[in-house]
Amino acid sequence: MDIVAQGVQSISRAALLLRIVSRAGEGGAKTADIVRESGLTRPTAHRILSALRAEGLLDLDALTQRWVPGPEMFLMGTVAAARYDVSAQAHDIVRSLAAQTEESAFLSVRRGDETVCLIREDGAFPIRSHVLYEGVRFPLGVASAGLAILSLMTDAQVDDYLARSGPLLAPWGDAHRPEALRERIARTREEGYAVNPGLLVTGSWGMGAAVFDRAGQPQWALSLTGIESRFSPERRPVLGRILLEHAHALSKRLQAR
Repeated sequence: MDIVAQGVQSISRAALLLRIVSRAGEGGAKTADIVRESGLTRPTAHRILSALRAEGLLDLDALTQRWVPGPEMFLMGTVAAARYDVSAQAHDIVRSLAAQTEESAFLSVRRGDETVCLIREDGAFPIRSHVLYEGVRFPLGVASAGLAILSLMTDAQVDDYLARSGPLLAPWGDAHRPEALRERIARTREEGYAVNPGLLVTGSWGMGAAVFDRAGQPQWALSLTGIESRFSPERRPVLGRILLEHAHALSKRLQAR
């Protein structure tokens, strides 16, 4: 392997470890979990983690011995937020969605082959699902937000994703095999909104609708989660209509930025 290829590989591995630590949330990630999820050997993972720590991109909590994002990540994030964070423009729409449906409402953004939850607003219904929370990541097609985004991508983009996403989707079980996802994609395209019938956590349902950027690409999604009885066949079309109305309003707002 030449020097350029080695450099590219090192950057890719470092980026992978940064994503793994970020996905772990505020509690941080154990070294053993990072090694397992990354597929790297322990010495290689530890060497990269130590280098990222030296640069301030990661930190190691002295009490828990878990890896957490470092101060440089915060500083970079505040700069990037000015370009990519749409939370300020979306909060009132997510709040309205939660108020009208009485369910927990969310805004998620596409980041590569994943979605990241940006905003959560709880509705008035007292029993809530806690599958989604701010900062949690899921591969496209797993949570309802990611399914909504994936379904509105082009056929070529969907084919490419499903062809290479086996390792990413494997931990989520047979319900997320390509053939099963294609069935849900077709249903989402027909109805306009995605439905997750308790595939992440039994009894916890979700629905999602894509939000589009100025180029007409599905880059975000609004979604709802709640207990199964709140997503009856009679109520789902009503929730779907409300979701689509709010997603359309947010699309128009973001496209006008």
